[in-house]
Amino acid sequence: MYARKANKKSQRIHFIDELRGLAVILMVAYHAFYTAGYLFDMEWGKILFQFFMPVEPFFAGMFIFISGISCRLSHSNLKRGLLLLAVAVMITVLLGVFMPDEIIAFGILHFLAVSILIFTLIRPVLDRIHPALGLLICGILLLITWWVPEHQGGLIGIKGLLTWQIPESAKHPWLYPLGLGTMKSSDYFPLLPWIFCFLGGSFFGVWAAKRQLPDWMNKQRIPLLSKAGRYSLLIYILHQPVIYTVCYIIMRIIRWMV
Repeated sequence: MYARKANKKSQRIHFIDELRGLAVILMVAYHAFYTAGYLFDMEWGKILFQFFMPVEPFFAGMFIFISGISCRLSHSNLKRGLLLLAVAVMITVLLGVFMPDEIIAFGILHFLAVSILIFTLIRPVLDRIHPALGLLICGILLLITWWVPEHQGGLIGIKGLLTWQIPESAKHPWLYPLGLGTMKSSDYFPLLPWIFCFLGGSFFGVWAAKRQLPDWMNKQRIPLLSKAGRYSLLIYILHQPVIYTVCYIIMRIIRWMV
């Protein structure tokens, strides 16, 4: 990600890199707790997973929002979207073959791939909307669709104000990526409501692309987080096999010692 030019050289927006790095590290830790607790029956993993479950949507949302920003700074969104979709499908196939109980039908990588492709398709329309207005609209639509997924209630509207129960006739497995219907998936980020978090990031990204963000965002404060942010996709793709392997080795050692 790049911001204002200094001495004719592009600068990274390190603050955004650091936020993305923090988000991906938190997501990796969250998945590590799940793997340790529910795949290897380690009690401490279950406790930590349950403890952090309420805040998981916040750091996942931060990761999605920043991914939306990145679309405004990339010159190859179609290529990025198709490549990410290929990776997501490959992960689904591998899990279906080797770990069918943990298959991912429409996880965050699937969501990001589809969102990038949607952004690429509707970008001419989005470019006509002022970023501030776009952020406001996305915020409202995020609130209205937050309860759409079946596991969150199957509602449209804002709880406490006005809601509408989505009828069973509108729910179908083929609409699972949209947030309707049910399927088995160990990771699930449907288009509703998360697409509005992503598009909100794309509107914020307009200011980043125009070099209109504050100068302090360009300064690197936590190199580790900044680097993790730059390689967040690679980290996310590789983290689960690494976590599973480490947990497997630990369990083998424990059994050997006992």
